[in-house]
Amino acid sequence: MSKAQTIDLLKFMEPFKPETIELALWLRDFAWDRFPETNELVYDAYNAVAFGWSPTEKLGQVFCNVAIWRTNQNVIFGFNWGSELHDPQKMLIGNGKQFRYIKVTGKDDFPKEYIYKLMADAYINSLAKVKNPKDIIKGFTITKSVSPVKRELKPKVTKSK
Repeated sequence: MSKAQTIDLLKFMEPFKPETIELALWLRDFAWDRFPETNELVYDAYNAVAFGWSPTEKLGQVFCNVAIWRTNQNVIFGFNWGSELHDPQKMLIGNGKQFRYIKVTGKDDFPKEYIYKLMADAYINSLAKVKNPKDIIKGFTITKSVSPVKRELKPKVTKSK
């Protein structure tokens, strides 16, 4: 199972705080445990480390993802086609044509059941975008992109009262 393939991802996350890495890996397990038949696409980009799940190896079919931003080390759980999802609780953030997300600050306040329902809908939408069923592959972790230049991590500054 590809869930065990973590060498690249762990290397990409080394610059982040341990608690940030732990939260991101917990979200990774959450997604893999619910959709083991999909593939994890990993990106070590200029602004973020991101990994998402797709029925194919194409970014256009990624239905959910986790990202850690380099500037503030915020962790988000996102939906590449989130604007198409029914979000009755209005938890998803974003005003663009496509991407929606929630900021994740901890395991205890992560709305697992609600997000799972959104993931299930997003997965169905993702499958509908697959033009050729032969493109569907199962259970791989694929490193798609490694940026040679990374935005510098900025330490969090605490404001004095």
